[in-house]
Amino acid sequence: MRQQNKEGAVPITLIAGPCSAESYEQVYATALGLKPLDISLFRAGLWKPRTQPGCFEGVGKKGLSWLQSVQRDFGYKVATEVCLPEHAALALEANIDVLWLGARTVSNPYAVQSIAEILRSSKAPVLVKNPISPDLSLWVGAIERLQAVGVSNISAVFRGFSSYPTGRSLYRNVPYWSIVFELKRIFPDIHIICDPSHITGQRSAVDAMCQKAVDLGFDTLMIECHVEPEKALSDAKQQITPLELCDIMAKISPRNISFSEDEQLNRYRILLSEIDEHLFSVLSRRMAVSREIGLYKQSAHIPILQAEQFASILQERASWGEKLGLQRAFVEHIMSIVHEESVRVQSEENNKNSFKI
Repeated sequence: MRQQNKEGAVPITLIAGPCSAESYEQVYATALGLKPLDISLFRAGLWKPRTQPGCFEGVGKKGLSWLQSVQRDFGYKVATEVCLPEHAALALEANIDVLWLGARTVSNPYAVQSIAEILRSSKAPVLVKNPISPDLSLWVGAIERLQAVGVSNISAVFRGFSSYPTGRSLYRNVPYWSIVFELKRIFPDIHIICDPSHITGQRSAVDAMCQKAVDLGFDTLMIECHVEPEKALSDAKQQITPLELCDIMAKISPRNISFSEDEQLNRYRILLSEIDEHLFSVLSRRMAVSREIGLYKQSAHIPILQAEQFASILQERASWGEKLGLQRAFVEHIMSIVHEESVRVQSEENNKNSFKI
């Protein structure tokens, strides 16, 4: 994912710019604000495939001239997302330096193939974001479709994966780092970029994710910047100002990898970290459901502690665990602790409501 310099520390490359190009003034002001950072690529979305209708879907082709102004006045290379073949054709015609395929596009092989045909034998670099779901084959397939039509300059962008909400989550899109490592195994020479903005979904968490990405071996970060993030027409919560990005980059500690380390052991540890984060998210959701059950029991005058019900659950869960290769005693111990906490949560809710007038 990175190449170290002579001193062993790895320089960090930046791709930055607004989620969406909203106006000429906004694009130009953001580009001006990023000037102290010497970014390698200015990004701005012109076409925005939104999950629900009625949301801002981008300014479209009129924004191409705004990006051309950024090229001309600042000397930046510029990038935009292409969602349809006609987007790719327009971007190439306007001499946009770099194109990227977004998560929703990569999730649809037909869409990828139709865009790939427009890019056939194109020399334009293409960034391929991971698909919405944690499906490595979709990501690999998108890259292979581009390679098959002669696109040779391809990089991957890791922006995390959407998952069913199982409770409180630290992320907007869960970073299954193990999938990135597997992509790197399949394509050893591919450059992989990290997108902390989409992983976190919160501007307050972008700095920590930038540092984590650098620590994990990423040498390029793709970050959403806006001169007035609170007024952004898309992804307002995760965008930061150019000044905030300057502050983040000043504080990041480049990782020195000149020392020897066990990469395989590090990957195992990251995998365990992913599993633990998911485990705690599920436990949080379980306690939320327990709290709801407690409220229902109180309204229906049902006792909190029901020994027969717990005995039945314990028997069933222990059987599930054994089928998954877990020792029965271990499962029973875990379920007893979970049950004890559920009873505590329900009792706490009961006591709070008992004092209501």
